[in-house]
Amino acid sequence: MSDSLQIKSAEETAYDIVSLGEVMLRLDPGEGRVRTARQFRASEGGGEYNVARGLRRVFGKRAAVVTSLVRNEVGRLLEDLILQGGVDTRFIQWVEDDGIGRSSRNGLNFTERGFGVRGAVGTSDRANTAISQMKPDAVDWDHLFGDLGVRWLHTGGIYAALSETTAETVKAAMKSAHEHGTIVSYDLNYRSSL
Repeated sequence: MSDSLQIKSAEETAYDIVSLGEVMLRLDPGEGRVRTARQFRASEGGGEYNVARGLRRVFGKRAAVVTSLVRNEVGRLLEDLILQGGVDTRFIQWVEDDGIGRSSRNGLNFTERGFGVRGAVGTSDRANTAISQMKPDAVDWDHLFGDLGVRWLHTGGIYAALSETTAETVKAAMKSAHEHGTIVSYDLNYRSSL
């Protein structure tokens, strides 16, 4: 047995990289502080998603994201931002909007830039998000990893810590990926708030 990774060829797979995790709307106050900002620049982001987006944008890899969003204007904005990043959105699990976010929401992340010795400061608003409610059987993992084929799955501790079902969803995805010969990477990405 070789110690090297046995990665599937690009020819036998639909995707080089698939990420499983939360994609939040990132709101950046620029040079100011969140508490005094009157304008924000919007972008998308998430610990797991950023890997797929980076591999797509920098290295031209075929990337997709498995996530869940609420079907409303914020969810559609996130979808558009993901598409602008070149990441396939066909595995987004859409949740219906109840109009007030009681049953499900899209996550928000406010991020202040660091300055000098002060590091960046992030404030997440991710309670009751659509992705935190995803269950292991929400995705046909065998279709994704077997029929379509994926060279690499990336997920991590931020997503797995959102709820009991997210940890079980991560396990189901990794199990299927392993059974179909897909390499799996898992970023512990510890957050004391989770």
